[in-house]
Amino acid sequence: MAAALAALGPKAAGASTASKPKDTPMKLTCFIRYQIDPFQKEEFRAYAAAWGRIIPRLGGHLVGYFLPDEGTNDIAYGLIAFDSLAAYEAYRARLKTDPEARANFAAAQSKRLVLREERTFLEIVDGTFALPSTL
Repeated sequence: MAAALAALGPKAAGASTASKPKDTPMKLTCFIRYQIDPFQKEEFRAYAAAWGRIIPRLGGHLVGYFLPDEGTNDIAYGLIAFDSLAAYEAYRARLKTDPEARANFAAAQSKRLVLREERTFLEIVDGTFALPSTL
């Protein structure tokens, strides 16, 4: 996952820059842990891809969705960054009324793609988010 964050680059991911060490636009990340049906991994991939269109349009900074590859086969993650908790709450309000978002939720529910979902809100430590490799 660290490689995926680093691939975003400091500016795209909202990381601090050398010229502005305390400037981190994205202050909060919603870390979503999904327990998925491992036999519907490709359907979950389509569900996640739809969020790739929806989330940015509704005001979230999509860090990415991550599917299981090796090891545990039923855990996936989604990471969405926001400027503040208030920005997240405004995003959630838009999400509830957006036709494409509602259809994506309904499709996942009808297919029973997500067996369990947990959300954790994480504060980004200034100067540590999406730093590029120095090699």
